[in-house]
Amino acid sequence: MSDNFFCEGADKAPQRSLFNALGMTKEEMKRPLVGIVSSYNEIVPGHMNIDKLVEAVKLGVAMGGGTPVVFPAIAVCDGIAMGHKGMKYSLVTRDLIADSTECMALAHHFDALVMVPNCDKNVPGLLMAAARINVPTVFVSGGPMLAGHVKGSKRSLSSMFEAVGAYTAGKMSAEDVEEFENKVCPTCGSCSGMYTANSMNCLTEVLGMGLKGNGTIPAVYSERLKLAKQAGMQVMELYRKNIRPLDIMTKEAFCNALTADMALGCSTNSMLHLPAIANECGISIDLDMANEISARTPNLCHLAPAGHTYMEDLNEAGGVYAVLNELAKKNLINTDCMTCTGKTVGENIKGCVNKDTNTIRPIDDPYSETGGIAVLKGNLAPDRCVVKRSAVAPEMLVHKGPARVFDSEEEAIKVIYAGGINPGDVVVIRYEGPAGGPGMREMLSPTSAIQGAGLGSTVALITDGRFSGATRGAAIGHVSPEAVNGGTIAYVKDGDIISIDIPNYSINLEVPDEELEERRRTMPIKRKEGITGYLKRYAQQVSSADKGAIINK
Repeated sequence: MSDNFFCEGADKAPQRSLFNALGMTKEEMKRPLVGIVSSYNEIVPGHMNIDKLVEAVKLGVAMGGGTPVVFPAIAVCDGIAMGHKGMKYSLVTRDLIADSTECMALAHHFDALVMVPNCDKNVPGLLMAAARINVPTVFVSGGPMLAGHVKGSKRSLSSMFEAVGAYTAGKMSAEDVEEFENKVCPTCGSCSGMYTANSMNCLTEVLGMGLKGNGTIPAVYSERLKLAKQAGMQVMELYRKNIRPLDIMTKEAFCNALTADMALGCSTNSMLHLPAIANECGISIDLDMANEISARTPNLCHLAPAGHTYMEDLNEAGGVYAVLNELAKKNLINTDCMTCTGKTVGENIKGCVNKDTNTIRPIDDPYSETGGIAVLKGNLAPDRCVVKRSAVAPEMLVHKGPARVFDSEEEAIKVIYAGGINPGDVVVIRYEGPAGGPGMREMLSPTSAIQGAGLGSTVALITDGRFSGATRGAAIGHVSPEAVNGGTIAYVKDGDIISIDIPNYSINLEVPDEELEERRRTMPIKRKEGITGYLKRYAQQVSSADKGAIINK
């Protein structure tokens, strides 16, 4: 009896005739049909090498006894989309990727899948699809970029955006900006710091859906080609053992992911993606869980933009498994969770020692006793907001200042570049949430402009939009409810005092309740005009950020 659904019986002859049209032999038709989801394209630097990895995966699948068949997934480069209308189309692709992959995989009855993603929304979109489809699945990412070198120091894309801010503030020459431009992104791969793409690729490894090194082996290393072949062979082992994504992505696995998130200092975007992926697994992740886990999880890594180490350094230090091994020393992770290796987390990390205590701090000597991300709550964000605490200057962990209010990113960046923001200000950018944007744009340009102008230790930025993983500073995003849904952020006025207390997880608008009620009665909600096509449908269906900006079902 064949392993291929289509191989036996006269009723499947029409399908076999179409496989013949593909040039598929009878021997291939008898083997399990393995879909390889390729996000290769020629516009995203993190994806330009994926064609080579896909060929390696195909070889691994064939070596393991399967028949590999490739189909595509889209991907947006957040860096290229940043700062213009294109960023509205970044987060929204997560659901397009999940939906289209579900359609392709189930329509063609694949027996197993290997996902080959790399960048920001591509990874969580395919994890969401993997949960829906629930056939044996392994992930192998395109891998991180090597760090650039400028004036004797390692640099990355966040340095480039901050260089633009410094130039605009008159603190850097045009020649220096050009040097950054030519050197900060020296190879293919996902940008070299602990930004969203690398955060999600590392967390894929923690969840158990990627093999060792999935998040950290640089894109240009031949070791990544070996990893791709191993992924192809391993998916056949999962097929034979019938180990599926929902066997791996359990509640305990998501708790592990949140714990590793805090230790690694991942992007705040993980607070959108982990709840969305968990939702597809039938698991609810409340953002309060993030604070509970953060309170007991030390922050062990300060990768760029929080510090001066990069993904290549994390890889040399022992990678994600070495971080998990540190956490296991204090029983902070569940070591019994099954993974795509066919072994438990505990079996996987045994002997994976920390080889560089400058990159991964020992569990007894962390950067801080609490995790890299904090979820804040108060009258300005009744349903919470998120900040990358590990990338905030110590003097900005508690801050109080007057609001400078803008109804779009464009309005804010114009004033910041013109030198119109003063030390102590709290910049508020609203109507950029999932529905109000629509698309919940990242605000890397404003935050980088603030850093480049030398205001990073005196100015906070708050938005119902979100931030790139490359952002550093007191940048507080995901304010919920968002402005377009009548959240308090819609009623902030210039000069209002906003108080931020990150250690105590609070954020408040110091305006009397009576005054706020009056503003709710008299200040109209603003809605973007001219929204059409997919963005219009998205805005009508998307949930708030505190729920993961999922499409309501």
